[in-house]
Amino acid sequence: MTGASRQMKLGAFLWATGHHIAAWRHPKAHVTAGIDIDHYIQLARIAEAAKFDMIFCEDAAGLREANVGIASQTSRSIGFEPISLLSALAVQTERIGLVSTASTSYNEPFGLARIFLSLDHLSGGRAGWNLVTSASPIEAANFGSTGLRPHADRYERAREFATVVAGLWRGTDAGGLNHDGQSFSVRDALDLPRSPQGAPVMVQAGASDVGRDLAARTADVVFTAAQTFEEAKAFYDDLKGWLAAYGREPDDIKIMPGVAPVVAETEAEAREKYEELQGLIPDDVGVALLSSYLSISDLGRYPIDGPLPELPASEGMKSRQALVIEQSRRDNLSIRQLARHFAGARGHWRIVGTATQIADELQARFEGGAADGFNVMPSWFPGELDAFATLVVPELQRRGLFRTEYEGRTLREHLGLKRPA
Repeated sequence: MTGASRQMKLGAFLWATGHHIAAWRHPKAHVTAGIDIDHYIQLARIAEAAKFDMIFCEDAAGLREANVGIASQTSRSIGFEPISLLSALAVQTERIGLVSTASTSYNEPFGLARIFLSLDHLSGGRAGWNLVTSASPIEAANFGSTGLRPHADRYERAREFATVVAGLWRGTDAGGLNHDGQSFSVRDALDLPRSPQGAPVMVQAGASDVGRDLAARTADVVFTAAQTFEEAKAFYDDLKGWLAAYGREPDDIKIMPGVAPVVAETEAEAREKYEELQGLIPDDVGVALLSSYLSISDLGRYPIDGPLPELPASEGMKSRQALVIEQSRRDNLSIRQLARHFAGARGHWRIVGTATQIADELQARFEGGAADGFNVMPSWFPGELDAFATLVVPELQRRGLFRTEYEGRTLREHLGLKRPA
Protein backbone atom coordinates (compact mmCIF):
# COMPACT_ATOMS: atom_id res chain seq x y z
CA MET A 1 0.00 0.00 0.00
CA THR A 2 1.48 3.33 -0.96
CA GLY A 3 2.08 6.09 1.55
CA ALA A 4 -0.56 8.26 -0.12
CA SER A 5 -3.28 5.63 0.26
CA ARG A 6 -2.19 4.14 3.59
CA GLN A 7 -4.83 4.54 6.27
CA MET A 8 -4.69 3.75 9.97
CA LYS A 9 -6.54 0.85 11.57
CA LEU A 10 -8.70 1.32 14.66
CA GLY A 11 -9.86 -1.14 17.27
CA ALA A 12 -12.38 -0.37 20.02
CA PHE A 13 -11.23 -2.08 23.22
CA LEU A 14 -14.43 -2.81 25.18
CA TRP A 15 -14.31 -3.19 28.94
CA ALA A 16 -17.51 -2.95 31.02
CA THR A 17 -17.72 0.59 32.41
CA GLY A 18 -14.40 1.71 30.90
CA HIS A 19 -10.62 1.45 31.06
CA HIS A 20 -10.07 3.96 33.81
CA ILE A 21 -9.99 2.09 37.11
CA ALA A 22 -12.55 4.51 38.58
CA ALA A 23 -14.84 4.52 35.53
CA TRP A 24 -17.63 2.79 37.46
CA ARG A 25 -17.76 5.80 39.82
CA HIS A 26 -18.37 8.28 37.00
CA PRO A 27 -21.80 9.90 37.48
CA LYS A 28 -22.96 8.74 34.04
CA ALA A 29 -21.42 5.26 34.15
CA HIS A 30 -23.55 2.13 33.93
CA VAL A 31 -22.31 0.26 36.99
CA THR A 32 -23.66 -3.18 35.96
CA ALA A 33 -22.42 -2.76 32.38
CA GLY A 34 -20.35 -5.95 32.52
CA ILE A 35 -23.47 -8.12 32.54
CA ASP A 36 -25.76 -6.01 30.34
CA ILE A 37 -25.91 -7.26 26.76
CA ASP A 38 -27.78 -4.16 25.62
CA HIS A 39 -24.84 -2.05 26.82
CA TYR A 40 -22.40 -4.04 24.68
CA ILE A 41 -24.71 -3.93 21.67
CA GLN A 42 -24.79 -0.14 21.99
CA LEU A 43 -20.97 0.03 22.11
CA ALA A 44 -20.57 -2.31 19.13
CA ARG A 45 -22.99 -0.27 17.07
CA ILE A 46 -21.23 3.01 17.95
CA ALA A 47 -17.92 1.51 16.82
CA GLU A 48 -19.39 0.03 13.64
CA ALA A 49 -21.11 3.27 12.68
CA ALA A 50 -17.70 4.97 12.99
CA LYS A 51 -16.19 2.25 10.72
CA PHE A 52 -13.78 0.82 13.31
CA ASP A 53 -11.92 -2.25 12.06
CA MET A 54 -12.75 -4.31 15.13
CA ILE A 55 -14.01 -4.50 18.66
CA PHE A 56 -11.78 -6.30 21.13
CA CYS A 57 -12.68 -8.06 24.38
CA GLU A 58 -9.99 -8.94 26.92
CA ASP A 59 -10.33 -11.88 29.31
CA ALA A 60 -8.83 -13.41 32.43
CA ALA A 61 -9.74 -16.79 33.86
CA GLY A 62 -10.15 -15.49 37.40
CA LEU A 63 -10.51 -12.34 39.50
CA ARG A 64 -7.94 -9.75 38.48
CA GLU A 65 -7.29 -8.58 42.05
CA ALA A 66 -6.39 -11.05 44.80
CA ASN A 67 -7.75 -8.66 47.44
CA VAL A 68 -11.53 -9.08 47.34
CA GLY A 69 -12.02 -5.70 49.03
CA ILE A 70 -10.07 -4.00 46.25
CA ALA A 71 -11.82 -6.05 43.55
CA SER A 72 -15.18 -4.88 44.87
CA GLN A 73 -14.13 -1.27 44.19
CA THR A 74 -13.60 -1.81 40.47
CA SER A 75 -15.66 -3.01 37.52
CA ARG A 76 -12.86 -5.33 36.36
CA SER A 77 -14.15 -8.49 38.01
CA ILE A 78 -17.65 -8.57 36.51
CA GLY A 79 -18.14 -9.52 32.89
CA PHE A 80 -19.30 -12.05 30.33
CA GLU A 81 -17.09 -14.78 28.92
CA PRO A 82 -15.96 -12.88 25.80
CA ILE A 83 -16.45 -15.44 23.02
CA SER A 84 -20.05 -15.94 24.15
CA LEU A 85 -20.46 -12.17 24.18
CA LEU A 86 -18.99 -11.75 20.69
CA SER A 87 -21.25 -14.51 19.36
CA ALA A 88 -24.22 -12.45 20.53
CA LEU A 89 -22.75 -9.28 19.02
CA ALA A 90 -22.13 -11.08 15.71
CA VAL A 91 -25.86 -11.12 15.00
CA GLN A 92 -26.28 -7.48 16.06
CA THR A 93 -23.60 -6.15 13.68
CA GLU A 94 -22.71 -6.62 10.02
CA ARG A 95 -19.14 -5.51 9.26
CA ILE A 96 -17.04 -4.84 12.33
CA GLY A 97 -14.41 -7.40 13.37
CA LEU A 98 -14.85 -9.42 16.58
CA VAL A 99 -11.65 -10.22 18.51
CA SER A 100 -11.39 -12.03 21.83
CA THR A 101 -8.63 -13.09 24.19
CA ALA A 102 -8.17 -16.78 24.99
CA SER A 103 -5.28 -18.32 26.91
CA THR A 104 -2.91 -20.99 25.62
CA SER A 105 -2.20 -21.98 29.24
CA TYR A 106 -5.75 -22.98 30.17
CA ASN A 107 -7.24 -24.21 26.90
CA GLU A 108 -6.56 -27.01 24.42
CA PRO A 109 -5.83 -26.16 20.78
CA PHE A 110 -8.49 -28.34 19.16
CA GLY A 111 -11.31 -26.92 21.26
CA LEU A 112 -10.12 -23.33 20.91
CA ALA A 113 -9.66 -23.64 17.14
CA ARG A 114 -13.20 -24.99 16.83
CA ILE A 115 -14.71 -22.20 18.95
CA PHE A 116 -13.05 -19.38 17.02
CA LEU A 117 -13.76 -20.94 13.64
CA SER A 118 -17.41 -21.25 14.70
CA LEU A 119 -17.46 -17.54 15.60
CA ASP A 120 -15.84 -16.79 12.25
CA HIS A 121 -18.61 -18.59 10.36
CA LEU A 122 -21.36 -17.10 12.56
CA SER A 123 -20.05 -13.61 11.73
CA GLY A 124 -19.26 -14.14 8.05
CA GLY A 125 -15.47 -13.97 8.45
CA ARG A 126 -15.03 -11.33 11.15
CA ALA A 127 -13.38 -13.28 14.01
CA GLY A 128 -9.95 -12.91 15.57
CA TRP A 129 -8.10 -14.64 18.41
CA ASN A 130 -5.89 -12.67 20.80
CA LEU A 131 -3.34 -15.22 22.00
CA VAL A 132 -2.17 -14.78 25.60
CA THR A 133 -0.14 -17.07 27.85
CA SER A 134 -1.77 -15.80 31.11
CA ALA A 135 0.46 -14.21 33.71
CA SER A 136 -1.61 -14.33 36.91
CA PRO A 137 -1.11 -16.83 39.76
CA ILE A 138 -4.81 -16.34 40.52
CA GLU A 139 -5.71 -17.83 37.13
CA ALA A 140 -3.27 -20.71 37.65
CA ALA A 141 -4.97 -21.60 40.93
CA ASN A 142 -8.28 -22.05 39.13
CA PHE A 143 -6.91 -24.85 36.92
CA GLY A 144 -5.30 -27.19 39.39
CA SER A 145 -1.88 -25.59 39.06
CA THR A 146 0.56 -25.24 41.95
CA GLY A 147 1.67 -21.89 40.61
CA LEU A 148 2.37 -19.78 37.58
CA ARG A 149 4.52 -21.55 35.01
CA PRO A 150 7.85 -19.88 34.17
CA HIS A 151 7.65 -17.29 31.39
CA ALA A 152 9.76 -19.33 28.96
CA ASP A 153 7.69 -22.47 29.54
CA ARG A 154 4.43 -20.61 28.90
CA TYR A 155 5.74 -19.31 25.57
CA GLU A 156 7.11 -22.70 24.55
CA ARG A 157 3.61 -24.13 25.03
CA ALA A 158 2.12 -21.11 23.21
CA ARG A 159 4.33 -21.64 20.13
CA GLU A 160 3.17 -25.22 19.75
CA PHE A 161 -0.42 -24.24 20.55
CA ALA A 162 -0.44 -21.58 17.81
CA THR A 163 1.09 -24.01 15.32
CA VAL A 164 -1.62 -26.59 15.99
CA VAL A 165 -4.45 -24.05 15.77
CA ALA A 166 -3.12 -22.64 12.49
CA GLY A 167 -2.85 -26.17 11.12
CA LEU A 168 -6.43 -26.96 12.08
CA TRP A 169 -7.71 -23.75 10.49
CA ARG A 170 -5.65 -24.39 7.37
CA GLY A 171 -6.45 -28.07 7.00
CA THR A 172 -10.15 -28.41 7.68
CA ASP A 173 -10.77 -29.59 4.12
CA ALA A 174 -7.83 -31.99 3.97
CA GLY A 175 -8.28 -34.65 6.62
CA GLY A 176 -6.65 -34.91 10.04
CA LEU A 177 -3.74 -32.87 11.35
CA ASN A 178 -1.60 -35.75 12.66
CA HIS A 179 0.32 -33.62 15.16
CA ASP A 180 2.53 -35.14 17.87
CA GLY A 181 4.36 -32.55 19.94
CA GLN A 182 5.76 -31.86 23.38
CA SER A 183 2.46 -30.58 24.81
CA PHE A 184 -0.24 -31.69 22.37
CA SER A 185 -1.35 -34.62 20.24
CA VAL A 186 -4.06 -33.91 17.65
CA ARG A 187 -5.34 -36.34 15.04
CA ASP A 188 -8.73 -35.22 13.76
CA ALA A 189 -9.80 -32.39 11.49
CA LEU A 190 -12.34 -29.80 12.59
CA ASP A 191 -15.99 -30.39 11.74
CA LEU A 192 -16.26 -27.06 9.89
CA PRO A 193 -15.28 -25.87 6.41
CA ARG A 194 -12.53 -23.34 5.80
CA SER A 195 -13.01 -19.84 7.20
CA PRO A 196 -14.73 -17.25 4.98
CA GLN A 197 -11.55 -15.16 5.38
CA GLY A 198 -9.12 -18.09 5.03
CA ALA A 199 -8.47 -18.23 8.79
CA PRO A 200 -9.50 -16.12 11.77
CA VAL A 201 -7.09 -13.25 12.41
CA MET A 202 -4.39 -14.04 14.97
CA VAL A 203 -3.56 -11.26 17.44
CA GLN A 204 -0.84 -11.08 20.06
CA ALA A 205 0.32 -8.62 22.70
CA GLY A 206 3.56 -9.97 24.21
CA ALA A 207 6.50 -7.56 24.00
CA SER A 208 9.31 -9.59 25.59
CA ASP A 209 11.87 -11.17 23.27
CA VAL A 210 10.04 -14.50 23.23
CA GLY A 211 6.76 -12.63 22.76
CA ARG A 212 8.14 -10.75 19.76
CA ASP A 213 9.47 -13.96 18.28
CA LEU A 214 6.07 -15.62 18.62
CA ALA A 215 4.40 -12.59 17.05
CA ALA A 216 6.84 -12.59 14.14
CA ARG A 217 6.06 -16.27 13.53
CA THR A 218 2.30 -16.25 13.90
CA ALA A 219 0.57 -12.88 14.45
CA ASP A 220 -1.47 -10.82 12.00
CA VAL A 221 -2.02 -7.99 14.51
CA VAL A 222 0.04 -6.96 17.53
CA PHE A 223 -1.34 -4.90 20.41
CA THR A 224 1.33 -3.10 22.41
CA ALA A 225 1.85 -0.40 25.03
CA ALA A 226 4.21 2.54 24.60
CA GLN A 227 4.28 5.88 26.40
CA THR A 228 6.60 7.84 24.12
CA PHE A 229 7.08 8.11 20.37
CA GLU A 230 10.62 6.77 20.77
CA GLU A 231 9.39 3.65 22.60
CA ALA A 232 6.69 3.05 20.02
CA LYS A 233 9.07 3.56 17.10
CA ALA A 234 11.71 1.25 18.57
CA PHE A 235 9.17 -1.54 19.11
CA TYR A 236 7.67 -1.06 15.64
CA ASP A 237 11.02 -1.18 13.85
CA ASP A 238 12.28 -4.10 15.91
CA LEU A 239 9.23 -6.32 15.40
CA LYS A 240 8.96 -5.54 11.69
CA GLY A 241 12.65 -6.46 11.43
CA TRP A 242 11.99 -9.95 12.86
CA LEU A 243 9.59 -10.91 10.07
CA ALA A 244 12.10 -11.66 7.33
CA ALA A 245 13.50 -14.56 9.37
CA TYR A 246 10.12 -16.28 8.94
CA GLY A 247 9.63 -15.42 5.28
CA ARG A 248 7.20 -12.61 6.02
CA GLU A 249 6.93 -9.03 4.80
CA PRO A 250 6.60 -5.92 7.01
CA ASP A 251 2.95 -5.34 6.04
CA ASP A 252 2.01 -8.88 7.09
CA ILE A 253 1.65 -7.59 10.67
CA LYS A 254 -0.37 -4.58 11.78
CA ILE A 255 1.03 -3.02 14.96
CA MET A 256 -1.67 -1.22 16.96
CA PRO A 257 -0.56 0.42 20.23
CA GLY A 258 -3.15 1.10 22.88
CA VAL A 259 -4.27 4.72 23.30
CA ALA A 260 -6.54 6.14 26.00
CA PRO A 261 -8.03 9.41 24.69
CA VAL A 262 -10.08 11.95 26.61
CA VAL A 263 -11.58 14.32 24.06
CA ALA A 264 -13.82 17.36 24.20
CA GLU A 265 -14.65 20.47 22.18
CA THR A 266 -12.02 22.50 24.08
CA GLU A 267 -8.77 21.52 25.77
CA ALA A 268 -9.96 22.98 29.06
CA GLU A 269 -13.08 20.81 28.97
CA ALA A 270 -11.04 17.71 28.16
CA ARG A 271 -8.68 18.43 31.08
CA GLU A 272 -11.64 18.91 33.38
CA LYS A 273 -13.11 15.55 32.29
CA TYR A 274 -9.80 13.82 32.91
CA GLU A 275 -9.21 15.40 36.32
CA GLU A 276 -12.73 14.44 37.36
CA LEU A 277 -11.90 10.79 36.72
CA GLN A 278 -8.51 11.04 38.41
CA GLY A 279 -10.19 12.46 41.50
CA LEU A 280 -12.28 9.28 41.81
CA ILE A 281 -9.31 6.92 42.35
CA PRO A 282 -8.90 5.61 45.93
CA ASP A 283 -5.17 5.32 46.67
CA ASP A 284 -5.43 1.70 47.83
CA VAL A 285 -7.14 0.72 44.57
CA GLY A 286 -4.52 2.49 42.45
CA VAL A 287 -1.66 0.86 44.35
CA ALA A 288 -3.32 -2.57 44.18
CA LEU A 289 -3.74 -2.28 40.41
CA LEU A 290 -0.11 -1.22 40.03
CA SER A 291 0.98 -4.13 42.22
CA SER A 292 -0.87 -6.64 40.05
CA TYR A 293 0.90 -5.48 36.89
CA LEU A 294 4.28 -5.43 38.63
CA SER A 295 3.66 -8.96 39.98
CA ILE A 296 4.33 -7.84 43.55
CA SER A 297 1.88 -8.54 46.36
CA ASP A 298 3.12 -6.11 49.01
CA LEU A 299 3.70 -2.77 47.27
CA GLY A 300 1.38 -1.17 49.82
CA ARG A 301 3.96 -1.65 52.58
CA TYR A 302 6.27 0.93 51.01
CA PRO A 303 5.80 4.69 51.64
CA ILE A 304 3.20 5.84 49.13
CA ASP A 305 4.99 9.14 48.54
CA GLY A 306 8.37 7.44 48.18
CA PRO A 307 9.98 6.02 45.03
CA LEU A 308 9.18 2.65 43.50
CA PRO A 309 11.49 0.11 45.17
CA GLU A 310 13.88 -2.15 43.32
CA LEU A 311 11.83 -5.11 42.11
CA PRO A 312 12.77 -8.70 41.23
CA ALA A 313 12.31 -9.79 37.63
CA SER A 314 8.72 -10.84 36.98
CA GLU A 315 7.57 -14.23 35.74
CA GLY A 316 4.28 -12.54 34.89
CA MET A 317 3.96 -9.60 32.49
CA LYS A 318 7.65 -8.95 31.88
CA SER A 319 7.25 -6.23 29.25
CA ARG A 320 4.60 -4.30 31.22
CA GLN A 321 6.73 -4.42 34.37
CA ALA A 322 9.69 -3.01 32.42
CA LEU A 323 7.51 -0.24 30.95
CA VAL A 324 6.22 0.86 34.36
CA ILE A 325 9.65 0.81 35.98
CA GLU A 326 11.11 2.83 33.10
CA GLN A 327 8.39 5.46 33.44
CA SER A 328 8.83 5.73 37.20
CA ARG A 329 12.58 6.32 36.83
CA ARG A 330 12.29 8.62 33.79
CA ASP A 331 9.66 10.90 35.33
CA ASN A 332 10.84 10.55 38.96
CA LEU A 333 7.37 9.49 40.13
CA SER A 334 6.39 8.43 43.63
CA ILE A 335 4.33 5.28 44.13
CA ARG A 336 1.20 7.45 44.57
CA GLN A 337 1.89 9.43 41.37
CA LEU A 338 2.74 6.31 39.40
CA ALA A 339 -0.35 4.46 40.65
CA ARG A 340 -2.66 7.35 39.77
CA HIS A 341 -1.11 7.70 36.33
CA PHE A 342 -1.20 3.93 35.73
CA ALA A 343 -4.83 3.63 36.88
CA GLY A 344 -5.99 5.79 33.99
CA ALA A 345 -4.82 3.46 31.21
CA ARG A 346 -2.73 0.62 32.75
CA GLY A 347 0.51 1.86 31.18
CA HIS A 348 -0.88 2.70 27.76
CA TRP A 349 -0.48 6.04 25.98
CA ARG A 350 -2.91 8.67 27.21
CA ILE A 351 -3.94 11.81 25.26
CA VAL A 352 -6.14 14.58 26.63
CA GLY A 353 -7.34 17.36 24.33
CA THR A 354 -9.50 18.43 21.42
CA ALA A 355 -10.24 16.31 18.36
CA THR A 356 -7.62 18.26 16.41
CA GLN A 357 -4.97 17.77 19.09
CA ILE A 358 -5.67 14.04 19.41
CA ALA A 359 -5.71 13.57 15.62
CA ASP A 360 -2.38 15.44 15.43
CA GLU A 361 -0.82 13.03 17.93
CA LEU A 362 -2.20 9.91 16.25
CA GLN A 363 -1.12 11.16 12.82
CA ALA A 364 2.41 11.88 14.04
CA ARG A 365 2.92 8.33 15.31
CA PHE A 366 1.18 6.77 12.32
CA GLU A 367 3.07 8.72 9.67
CA GLY A 368 6.27 8.60 11.72
CA GLY A 369 6.40 4.81 11.38
CA ALA A 370 5.55 3.99 14.99
CA ALA A 371 2.10 2.43 14.42
CA ASP A 372 -0.18 0.96 11.76
CA GLY A 373 -3.19 2.01 13.78
CA PHE A 374 -4.42 2.12 17.37
CA ASN A 375 -6.43 0.10 19.87
CA VAL A 376 -8.66 2.79 21.38
CA MET A 377 -9.28 2.45 25.14
CA PRO A 378 -12.04 4.88 26.23
CA SER A 379 -11.87 5.96 29.86
CA TRP A 380 -15.57 5.29 30.46
CA PHE A 381 -18.43 3.87 28.39
CA PRO A 382 -20.35 4.86 26.46
CA GLY A 383 -19.35 8.52 26.82
CA GLU A 384 -15.71 8.50 25.73
CA LEU A 385 -16.23 5.98 22.93
CA ASP A 386 -19.05 8.14 21.58
CA ALA A 387 -16.88 11.27 21.92
CA PHE A 388 -14.03 9.65 19.98
CA ALA A 389 -16.43 8.37 17.30
CA THR A 390 -18.17 11.72 16.81
CA LEU A 391 -15.21 14.09 17.25
CA VAL A 392 -11.91 12.37 16.42
CA VAL A 393 -12.96 9.93 13.69
CA PRO A 394 -14.43 12.67 11.44
CA GLU A 395 -11.21 14.65 11.84
CA LEU A 396 -9.14 11.61 10.81
CA GLN A 397 -11.47 11.05 7.85
CA ARG A 398 -11.14 14.71 6.82
CA ARG A 399 -7.37 14.22 6.70
CA GLY A 400 -7.69 11.06 4.60
CA LEU A 401 -6.23 8.96 7.41
CA PHE A 402 -9.24 6.72 8.05
CA ARG A 403 -11.95 5.10 5.96
CA THR A 404 -15.38 6.58 5.41
CA GLU A 405 -16.84 3.20 4.37
CA TYR A 406 -15.82 -0.41 4.86
CA GLU A 407 -13.84 -1.78 1.91
CA GLY A 408 -14.94 -5.38 2.39
CA ARG A 409 -16.89 -7.68 4.69
CA THR A 410 -14.21 -9.69 6.54
CA LEU A 411 -11.77 -8.61 9.21
CA ARG A 412 -8.81 -9.46 6.97
CA GLU A 413 -10.23 -7.20 4.27
CA HIS A 414 -10.61 -4.36 6.78
CA LEU A 415 -7.03 -4.75 7.94
CA GLY A 416 -5.52 -5.27 4.49
CA LEU A 417 -4.17 -8.70 5.41
CA LYS A 418 -3.41 -11.51 2.98
CA ARG A 419 -5.71 -14.50 2.84
CA PRO A 420 -3.74 -17.49 4.20
CA ALA A 421 -2.70 -20.01 1.54
